[in-house]
Amino acid sequence: MDVVQERGDSSPPEVTGSKMSRQQILTVIAMASINFSSMICYSILGPFFPNEAKKKGVSQAMIGLIFGIYALCTLVGSLVLGKYIVQIGAKFMIVAGLFMSSGCTILFGFLDRVSDETVFIVLCFITRCINAVGFSAAITASFAVSAKVFPDNIATVLGFMEIFTGLGLILGPPLGGWLYQAFGYEIPFVFTGCLLFATVPLNIWILPSFGLCGFHNMHIIIEFKIIYAVPSQNSFLRLCSRIKILLICFVVFTLSSGLGFLDATLSIFAIEKLNLSAGSVGLLMIGLSLPYGAASPLFGVISDKYPSFRKWMMVIGGMATAVSFCFLGPLPVFHLNSQLWLTVLMLVVVGFSLCMTCIPTFAEMIACAHEYGFEESLSTLGLVSGLFSAVWSAGMFFGPTMGGYLTQALNFEWSAGVQGALAFLAALLQVIYFTIEDRQKKSQKVNKAELSGEKSPLLSKTDVFRAQIS
Repeated sequence: MDVVQERGDSSPPEVTGSKMSRQQILTVIAMASINFSSMICYSILGPFFPNEAKKKGVSQAMIGLIFGIYALCTLVGSLVLGKYIVQIGAKFMIVAGLFMSSGCTILFGFLDRVSDETVFIVLCFITRCINAVGFSAAITASFAVSAKVFPDNIATVLGFMEIFTGLGLILGPPLGGWLYQAFGYEIPFVFTGCLLFATVPLNIWILPSFGLCGFHNMHIIIEFKIIYAVPSQNSFLRLCSRIKILLICFVVFTLSSGLGFLDATLSIFAIEKLNLSAGSVGLLMIGLSLPYGAASPLFGVISDKYPSFRKWMMVIGGMATAVSFCFLGPLPVFHLNSQLWLTVLMLVVVGFSLCMTCIPTFAEMIACAHEYGFEESLSTLGLVSGLFSAVWSAGMFFGPTMGGYLTQALNFEWSAGVQGALAFLAALLQVIYFTIEDRQKKSQKVNKAELSGEKSPLLSKTDVFRAQIS
């Protein structure tokens, strides 16, 4: 027990006040660098890659699958790495993941030299799959580390981190489009890959260790084993057996599905229907990412200060997302022509509503896990963050894959309407569940009040009788 009391610098900080400790500040810097650089690398493809692949003869459905395979591999990686985060070590997962992702981003920039369509598609799949494994390792571990370092302010911290996610999404498309127009296909990937690689030594230096890997002090190893290293018996199956968790997962699925759909289809729609260039498409995508990043801190604070309002944030955001997707094309049933101003307006609404829906989801999943008896430990955080990342990845696979197929079979307008219908279904199911849940809670309170009123005289007599016997 003496070893446990001798805490080293690698022990998780405790939030004792409003002022952050040095370790918390360094953790915020590390997480911000991961979010910013990763999102730039991810978002640069949108303005020019779909059209570049189409020039090589790749179909719209296959383009969507190239985008979607990234998320599918992230899904598998999140499930495995989230479960074994304690054994692998959170810091090692982050550093190794960033190294893999940066290397694959640079390699992806040289695929334009492949002239054969089949070889091009195969190499795209291989590079994207390896890149996705590295990305899933870094992001899954970063969620768990953030929740561990800031246990009482997780939604606020995640909201603050979404600023850098938004900045990456904001700067990525216009930067990628401009670099593509000015220097060609290779430079956007080489530049952003090197930027991501620069975060590797940064995180090695400033990120605290939370796993067995990377410890060199035997006292810290013994302490870590005593406090954290006992593997949790909880599983994804038990976590997913709760209806509320499943509903939140469906909400996360619809969010990522919509974003993935836009990544794979919006640029071709804007180039063909709105007559925009690759650089202009990058600027168009700012309409989606700018409101998302700007509103994240606000919704993060609201989610932390008013936990009971989280569920209605998800409902309202889902309804707004459904309406905006239906008018993004817009749907042919509205008999409206595709116009630039309407597309920009709907992208702004989509970004704002997705932010309102997304911010409370992770904090609500953690609260539900604790409510259902999961212990407050790194293992539980790893399970929740792994499930969150897995569901997000499932949506990112479904959105571009199914969206690409529907766009090829029908058109962009109808496929966007399908995304809106999914968001509406998620919001509707939540309204039904939360209404039933509120009625059950009120009924339980009334029953408890009636029982306590009936038994209070008997309890007092029993207490007197026990006192007399003693």
